[in-house]
Amino acid sequence: MAKTLLDTINSPADLRKIAPEKLPQLAAELRKFIIEIVATKEGHLGASLGVVELTLALHYVFNTPQDLLVWDVGHQAYGHKILTGRRDNFHTNRQLGGISGFPKRNESEFDTFGVGHSSTSISAALGMAIASNLKEDLQKQHIAVIGDASIASGMAFEGLNHAGVTDANLLIILNDNAIGIDPSVGALKNYLTKARVGYKPKQDNIIEALNFKYFGPVDGHDLESLLSTLEELKKVEGPKFLHVITTKGKGLKKAEEDQVKYHAPGKFLPDTGELLPYDTEGLPLKFQDIFGLTLVELAEKNKKIIGITPAMPTGSSLKYMIQAFPERAFDVGIAEQHAVTLAAGMATQGLIVYCNIYSTFLQRAYDQIIHDVALQNLPVIFCLDRAGLVGEDGATHHGAFDIAYLRAVPNMMIFAPLDEVELRNMLYTAQNGELKHPLAIRYPRGRGFVEDWKKPFRKIPFGKGRILQEGNSIAVLSFGTIGKNVEKALENLEGSEEVGHYDMRFVKPLDAELLHEVLSRNKIIVTVEDGVIKGGAGSAIMEFAQAKDYHPKIISLGLPDQFLDHGKVEELQEIAKIDVESIKECLRGLLKKLKSPNV
Repeated sequence: MAKTLLDTINSPADLRKIAPEKLPQLAAELRKFIIEIVATKEGHLGASLGVVELTLALHYVFNTPQDLLVWDVGHQAYGHKILTGRRDNFHTNRQLGGISGFPKRNESEFDTFGVGHSSTSISAALGMAIASNLKEDLQKQHIAVIGDASIASGMAFEGLNHAGVTDANLLIILNDNAIGIDPSVGALKNYLTKARVGYKPKQDNIIEALNFKYFGPVDGHDLESLLSTLEELKKVEGPKFLHVITTKGKGLKKAEEDQVKYHAPGKFLPDTGELLPYDTEGLPLKFQDIFGLTLVELAEKNKKIIGITPAMPTGSSLKYMIQAFPERAFDVGIAEQHAVTLAAGMATQGLIVYCNIYSTFLQRAYDQIIHDVALQNLPVIFCLDRAGLVGEDGATHHGAFDIAYLRAVPNMMIFAPLDEVELRNMLYTAQNGELKHPLAIRYPRGRGFVEDWKKPFRKIPFGKGRILQEGNSIAVLSFGTIGKNVEKALENLEGSEEVGHYDMRFVKPLDAELLHEVLSRNKIIVTVEDGVIKGGAGSAIMEFAQAKDYHPKIISLGLPDQFLDHGKVEELQEIAKIDVESIKECLRGLLKKLKSPNV
């Protein structure tokens, strides 16, 4: 096969040897390379296709890695990875043992800052720029690339506010494609839309009002314009801002036409973009869809119900309520802190608020959970999608910590359903007027377990677990859907009649009555959760046992005290030893120990 121009690029230094007139050819090859790999290996597509020309221009004009380039979130960094020495192993992207789907400092010197959550690039790049000033390294350039959805976040504004009063050599590039994962929302989006069509009166320029030198808008797919603009900006001192207009999914017609679906489309035909058929007949619905459809069902009868999500209406399936009741469902943009306190404000007025946030993103609003919700004991219902291991997105996206960080908060209740029917029933229970405290309902990414999920509603008593299997010597206490692995582990297990299985449901409050019974009659307790062991549900059981003077042997299975990388959920469960076979092996060993007189 003939060598392409892209085949000769192993670093940005190689890129800079190419004549400028050949860059459009390289852009076409880079775009084709991304499409062909993602078509078969899956991953994020549209964002990286939209910044191919911008990526080439940045590495062509700036002396990376000496000049520091920070990407926001990282969905758009595939081209950057390919140009910086990772072309030949790009096919391992997001796979166990392969490269990360996001910039990662220990993966490459060109990845100046690890990202995965949005809106961090301005603060990080400003920190680097200030550090350069302090070290008198005044020639170094610092560039932050941030999207129009990400820049609407509070943290991005905090960074802008600070940068505007410094003399930092900082260039902020706004990659404006009018969409994050879902379409951008809010007043800033409306302002940027006006700027896109040339409406930019001097007195209304919000960026210049923050003391930045504003340039643009420029066409983000016009390499000649990008190169000349960036060369000019290299000579401008102090904080400056370049507004670049791009098209998400550029170069693949279907990705341009359906930008939401082609953010991360799964497998598709690289030539046409046609999605490969995925037979869902007979498969259970995803947990997120159970949430979304059930909320609409409840909202039809209860006019007090409100839905809130920070920029994830499709991913969380709050889109169903937005479609059915647009006046009672709110996408507030990438603004988790605002989402939580907005929910608190509504709750003070008697509304029943379901605040739907991915587990990993709720971390960004921890202060608001404590001070604005729990301290005032407001019955906000937090629906934590993507709790537990999420798979290929890796360490930045695993919902590993929610049990541990919420368990410490007074007044907070934490519910972990075993299956989608339990999720549905708790969504129903939470809105019947009896909820007096904030409640977190955590559920995983992916599909449920039963097709027939739409059963008649049934109330779940707060703080009560249930017995799934009786036993006499070993009690397995499971929290959430990981209990399904326990059920499978108990199948055909020799001696399983000695093992009891308890679906605890609630991490907080624990079912004290059930625990007294379990701890008094069993020699060994095994707790199983898909969150971190440190401070998690197993820790709660140990604390209870100690406080009540019970002394069984307690073994906690869960996520280890380390950040787990990317890979399939099943692979990561094996690493954490909470997969079916690992649980079965643990129980086999314990059953064997029971025969020892020392146990």
